[in-house]
Amino acid sequence: MKTKETNFSDKKIDFRWAIRPLVPREVYTDRQEHIDYLYNAALDAIGRRTMSTVLLGQRRMGKTEIFKRVVNRLFFEQDHLDPKALVPVYYSFKDKPLDRWEFATEYVENFLRWYAAFRLRDESILDRGTLSVDDLSALMNSRMKISKSLAGGINLLRLLRKKGGVTIPDQEALWLPRGISDRDESTTVMFLDEFQNTRLPQYEFDIVGFMQEAVESPTCPHFVTGSAMSILAREILGRGSLFGRFRSHPIEPMTNYWGTQLAFNASRYHKAHIEEKMLPVLADRCGGNPFYITAVIQQAAEQRKPIVSEETLNEILAVDLSSGFIWAELNDQVTKWIERINEYGITKWVLYLSALEEGDRLDLDRIQKELAEREGKVVPMETIRDVLIKLSRGDLLQYMELGGWFKKIDDPILLEFLKVWGRIEVEGQDRAAVQNDLRTQYQTIKRRIHDHRGYLAEVYMAQILWTGQNKTLTGKFFHSKEDITLPWHFSYVRLRSKLGGGKGMEIDVEGGAGKERWICESKWWIGRKVGQAEVESLMRKGSVVKEEVGEGLQILRLWFFAHDGFTKEAEALMREKGVLWSSRQDLDNLLKFVGLRQLPELAGEERNNHAE
Repeated sequence: MKTKETNFSDKKIDFRWAIRPLVPREVYTDRQEHIDYLYNAALDAIGRRTMSTVLLGQRRMGKTEIFKRVVNRLFFEQDHLDPKALVPVYYSFKDKPLDRWEFATEYVENFLRWYAAFRLRDESILDRGTLSVDDLSALMNSRMKISKSLAGGINLLRLLRKKGGVTIPDQEALWLPRGISDRDESTTVMFLDEFQNTRLPQYEFDIVGFMQEAVESPTCPHFVTGSAMSILAREILGRGSLFGRFRSHPIEPMTNYWGTQLAFNASRYHKAHIEEKMLPVLADRCGGNPFYITAVIQQAAEQRKPIVSEETLNEILAVDLSSGFIWAELNDQVTKWIERINEYGITKWVLYLSALEEGDRLDLDRIQKELAEREGKVVPMETIRDVLIKLSRGDLLQYMELGGWFKKIDDPILLEFLKVWGRIEVEGQDRAAVQNDLRTQYQTIKRRIHDHRGYLAEVYMAQILWTGQNKTLTGKFFHSKEDITLPWHFSYVRLRSKLGGGKGMEIDVEGGAGKERWICESKWWIGRKVGQAEVESLMRKGSVVKEEVGEGLQILRLWFFAHDGFTKEAEALMREKGVLWSSRQDLDNLLKFVGLRQLPELAGEERNNHAE
């Protein structure tokens, strides 16, 4: 995301944690914006200024890791003896059958363990192997000051374990954290992971319905997240009893800069060799998904194959998609979801045929015809629609509910996986043959980026725009007499966008902020300066943008980066026309100024590689 590269307090808790993060600190990258947001929002609950919040994003974007790091900060960085300190509680809804008594008992026990562990600053209380549930109440009564409401919680756990004395166990369990914080004027923040599981068949009782009052408490806000965005956004929080009771905080794929940083960190940690100019290419191919990026790095390390070109990257990606880390994770995700919804026996075929669709929008008539050919019977259209809706709930495709149509999921790696998975698991083809076909296919893919060095600089320039939002940057970095104030918020920052249909009208970096636009050019030329012709080309692109946008455009910034600088004629033209420009040293200083990593030294820069 668009944040500074910092490691906050992981150093303090790296060897001591309440809930263990799975990603090593040496690898963990970015997401600081979300960690800080949730951490500060939790602390604001002490002043009763926090609303329950959902961290919403696609699978494998690092949402659980964010929750764990925030909880650990709250657990160790507060003064646990301060009665005003908030109690952080982490709970993950189970993906297995539970009856209402089992759920209520586990939920209350988990809450009491976290409460006692925080107030006593003893994380071992969270370990059921260290402290049994039988000893939990005795420990709390002997070592803590117990209020009437907390005593009621301890007694509730006793009643739940006996399965008696409670009319609606799940309602009592869900209400307990709020009940204690309300009555004691204390503060609790509930971090609930895998929240979509409340809507799945394993809970044959209405958890969500009983949460309405619990999540509305200013003394006990609930932060929730999960791995099925469609269920969270549409079914649980977008309608029904919880509608309007959660503030949404979206988490998006990493920018190419942060994806580059993650690939760099992961390659060092896993001892995989990847040339630095290929790091942003890897981030781009993986769509900024941290899991995919790390999986490719791990596969490269396992295969002992250096990533030195797009060709080697494609080959490693082909192996991982068909038999590696990505295959294992996505196959598990798809298989589990299909097992839940396969009442018609055609779900695998429908999903596979959806992935084979040529365009983004699914053609249900085509799917029906293909099913008839492969299954020997005509499946009713309503049945196909029902299957597609259920697949969309697992984020395997998208259901455009208002228009009543379906489209592919915006995840190119998942789409490629589904094609491979379908050949193996649905059509029954030989795995080795499918893997070899995929490697052959990927080895013949044309290079998507022909100037890897220039693209690397573009990624860094784009991140400067994101990170520098609402900041004033020193004019000398742009050879400007005046300081440059960036917009308070960019609606988008795009890499390599097309402008019109003319030749050479590709924009390296384009930033849009309403009335203000940035058009940026990058030339990583070694041993050659950028001349007047290239500057004039950038100015022509600016003129086209100005003409297309019209009167709504009030500020147009043209910014040119050249690794080895510009000719005197080019500099004179840029001064005359107000074009901003930066050399390698300028850009490094600018990156340092906004708190980002400086441009890497690439191998072979002593040679003239501008024609790459």
